[in-house]
Amino acid sequence: MPTHTMRAVRLHEHGGPEVLRYDEVPIPEPGPGAVLVRVHAVGINPPDWYLRGGLTSMPGTESTVSLPVIPGTDVSGVVEAVAAGVDGLAVGDEVFGLLRFPSFDGSAYAEYVAAPASDLARKPAGIDHVHAAGAPMAGLTAWQFLVEVGHDHPSPFQAARHRPTALDAGTTVLINGAAGGVGHFALQLAKWKGARVIAVASGAHEPFLRELGADQFIDYTKSRPEELVHDVDLVLDTVGGPDSSRFLRTLKRGGVQFPVLPGDFDDEETAKLGVTVSSAQVRSNGAQLAELGRLLDAGTVRVAIDSTFALADARAAHERAARGHIQGKIVLTAAEERAVS
Repeated sequence: MPTHTMRAVRLHEHGGPEVLRYDEVPIPEPGPGAVLVRVHAVGINPPDWYLRGGLTSMPGTESTVSLPVIPGTDVSGVVEAVAAGVDGLAVGDEVFGLLRFPSFDGSAYAEYVAAPASDLARKPAGIDHVHAAGAPMAGLTAWQFLVEVGHDHPSPFQAARHRPTALDAGTTVLINGAAGGVGHFALQLAKWKGARVIAVASGAHEPFLRELGADQFIDYTKSRPEELVHDVDLVLDTVGGPDSSRFLRTLKRGGVQFPVLPGDFDDEETAKLGVTVSSAQVRSNGAQLAELGRLLDAGTVRVAIDSTFALADARAAHERAARGHIQGKIVLTAAEERAVS
């Protein structure tokens, strides 16, 4: 193990992908309750480019960052050192996790990262580091919306009433943005629970989403879901924005819409339709990630990888994300890791 420095991607200013710089920096020291992870792969997520673009704190949190900063929260790697107060992890263990979210203090775009042990789970043996790094934020977001909320403390972005809806064979779920990171996990978790799933995405993604188990597919470039679908129990909208409220008209009375990203909703309209809008902020949770890891290990849920880039090519990875039409996850590799499928 190197004794002093490592390579990491840092932001010295806010802006486009061109502001991502590949620097040499000190290797972090893990404090009590943390471990040092030698990074093999890093998943990139929307908060990474929000931070790059100038957002310095997540909604509902008081944690802020100052420049320069190492972005990134999703990591898969090997435990290199263990600090005091850590039980259950040892040097050499393969782990993955969502680090310190919803803060911007993950610092995962690096060769080494100090990670709270509570944010980590053992990497599923049946998948490589690339696929493991694609799972934490997207998988936990889907899990905390659909299976089990990840925390008990509401924030301004989280409706206090938010509770996952019970999913079973009598439930119909519509997922908007089903081919993306959160969407493709949500589809698989809903199917695991027995629900009927309607997937909304562009037409190029239909074969992929059918393979994951979608019962019905709607190409949003050709049709408007609210004109085709009615009496849905739950809408999970991973896209958000001003058009998110149109999905309210697909719900049955008593149905619920979960916007992953903020949307524009009118309280009078939701009351008239007899539906509920409820959101939540994903949070790090090693115990839940371990449960998701068991599904990944069994092949019940899989991680789709859109593309991989070397850590030094983080700029190109962000440019790929900006082009959109992502199928699954974009992952950076800090070691000789490449996804096989």
